Amino acid sequence: MSRPPTPEATPAPDADVVELCRDLIRIDTSNFGDSSGPGERLAAEFVAQQLSDAGLQPTVFESEPGRASVVARIEGADPRRTDALLIHGHLDVVPAHAPDWTHDPFSGEIADGCVWGRGAVDMKDMDAMILSVVQDRLRTGRRPARPVVLAFLADEEAGGVLGAHWAVKHHRELFDGVTEAIGEVGGFSLTVNDDLRLYLIETAQKGIAWMRLTVDGRAGHGSMLSDDNAVTELSEAVARLGRHEWPVRITPSTQAFLDAASEAFEVELDPGEPEQLLKSLGNIGRIVGATVRNTTNPTMLKAGYKHNVIPGRAEAYVDGRFLPGYEDEFEATLDEVLGPRVKRDYMVYDIAVETEFSGSLVDAMSASLLAEDPAARAIPYTLSGGTDAKAFSTIGARCFGFAPLRLPPDLDFAGMFHGVDERVPTESLRFGARVLDRFLDLA
Repeated sequence: MSRPPTPEATPAPDADVVELCRDLIRIDTSNFGDSSGPGERLAAEFVAQQLSDAGLQPTVFESEPGRASVVARIEGADPRRTDALLIHGHLDVVPAHAPDWTHDPFSGEIADGCVWGRGAVDMKDMDAMILSVVQDRLRTGRRPARPVVLAFLADEEAGGVLGAHWAVKHHRELFDGVTEAIGEVGGFSLTVNDDLRLYLIETAQKGIAWMRLTVDGRAGHGSMLSDDNAVTELSEAVARLGRHEWPVRITPSTQAFLDAASEAFEVELDPGEPEQLLKSLGNIGRIVGATVRNTTNPTMLKAGYKHNVIPGRAEAYVDGRFLPGYEDEFEATLDEVLGPRVKRDYMVYDIAVETEFSGSLVDAMSASLLAEDPAARAIPYTLSGGTDAKAFSTIGARCFGFAPLRLPPDLDFAGMFHGVDERVPTESLRFGARVLDRFLDLA
């Protein structure tokens, strides 16, 4: 239920989005990959209060103490519509080291036309858009035709085990009727020229395979000969894996993106070497560049406890990502490259997902972007990382990345994710809120 609308109220979906983004950034929700951080509870309470003030009845739940998520439902205006749309965001952020930043990462400072802070693009900007639009629509009595489920979740930055995955496992009833979903890392602009901006809609994302590699050898004195050194064996395996050239594999979403980008930028696409086209796209090419092949990047090494002691065990940690449809090839190649001495354990493993760039929801995204930017052209793409869409795809939802932002051509948007001096233009926030508002009229 929502409160009665204010008589003759004028819609203003973008009026509060900047301040809401600043408020959310000021709540430190750093996720260190475990529950040692501050958690999301304070942010969840803030969001729940905003939704309650708008007349909704949010549910707040915790997977562990302090690891809080919020879910609320808006009943649709059309009683014939039972297919619910899920709009989801996450409340946690990756940590930030304040001395490295121009402005304190948890200050929500406004400078140079931007809101600065950890989460400005990943993804408290979208959280703020959702709140601003929902509050305004309920204030003005503009309920969407179909039911809408709002979810603000914990733990996305560590794979969603304590957030989205926990929510669909333990509170499945909150998502009843959900058939489609929108979330982060999509709907942002890539400027071609003054008359054409491509807006990248995420229709696919790679799977996650964060693994620990272990080799057991024979411990001994560092001064003696050793033919069973765990560090040597593991180091060689890690070097092979880190240098392995994974073959090009083009999925339907990536093919559609490459075709559209090739046409827009008038750069010939070589099917065997798509990286040449991606390099011409500047910073956005970094986001898309890892989506033409599987990847394995070693990130941590651990062995030994004393300079003159050969350890009996050595460990390495690898960030692996696999494309939709190429899981079996990924697994087989790992076994081949690493060899029989290396034991492999997955610390986090999650599916790859892909959906078609078609249907009424895609039409609604395209139309809402075009209404706010006449130079807009929506195209699909594959995300090299992962989002909470993985969890919601398991309940049968078609998932898209659609957090709309019209960006300045010179902004290093790819560098904002998990980077120093993360920031989002205030005008981009307002643009996104207006697009999201129009989208709800069409979805």
